[in-house]
Amino acid sequence: MDRRFRLVDVFGERPLTGNPLAVVIDSDGLSTDEMLEITRWLNYSETTFLVPPESSDADYKVRIFTLAGELRFAGHPTLGTCHVWQSLADEVSDEIVQECGAGLVALRRSGDRISFEAPDLIREGAVDPAELDEIAIVLGIHSADTIAASWVDNGPGWVAVLLENADAVRALEPDFSRHPRKVKLDIGVVGMCPEGGEALYEVRAFFSGARGEMHEDPVTGSLNASVAQWLISERGLQTPYVVHQGSAVGRSGHVHISGTVDSVWVGGHVFDIVDGHLGAIDARPVHQA
Repeated sequence: MDRRFRLVDVFGERPLTGNPLAVVIDSDGLSTDEMLEITRWLNYSETTFLVPPESSDADYKVRIFTLAGELRFAGHPTLGTCHVWQSLADEVSDEIVQECGAGLVALRRSGDRISFEAPDLIREGAVDPAELDEIAIVLGIHSADTIAASWVDNGPGWVAVLLENADAVRALEPDFSRHPRKVKLDIGVVGMCPEGGEALYEVRAFFSGARGEMHEDPVTGSLNASVAQWLISERGLQTPYVVHQGSAVGRSGHVHISGTVDSVWVGGHVFDIVDGHLGAIDARPVHQA
């Protein structure tokens, strides 16, 4: 069976400058193992699979996979999948409800931008000083270089560190091999940009891989959502504002934050890149991980 899929670019200021996403449209009959195998073969940071919703309040349901396994929620897969679903819908509405592992997520389209409402945090609060020391070691800085730090986990596991400015963020050269305990880490780093530019903050997102290597995500919706919730509630940050992310990996992502402390919205552009088919994938055996 041929299965349709799209490759889209999410959060870029123009095509090919954001975070790529594969969206498999015809996912009926695929097992979890098959979805993971397809994800690993495509080899993007995330691949999503459109499936019929189980909730009567949802327009569609999405399953979100990384190379390591399934996520309950992720930001750029949410926007990219919504864009693809809207392009296929018989009736297009500007208000959409997505069902995923985190429950129901509200989305809206305004012009050429799509936004999602940030889900609730499942872990928040201060970072233990010993853990902050370990994070600083991985980032190649001292704990004293951090302005603030907090758990900001809405699913992937994020911990956020605020540095003095955007230059300090750009200068980071993290190395997970320096971590004394080698536990999994998903680190978001934030620094304020100079006045007068389009973006208020520069953000970078790092996560440790299955083999202990450190990766950097080009543009990260889930992290920017939870960082916004933290900075608005704990540090009085005012919206709307724009975040820039991706310069260290040759991208130019723009994340638009709006809303209030009780309802943070995260938006960006989505561009169609490839429209294609996955052919004959049901004819081969599934190899377990």
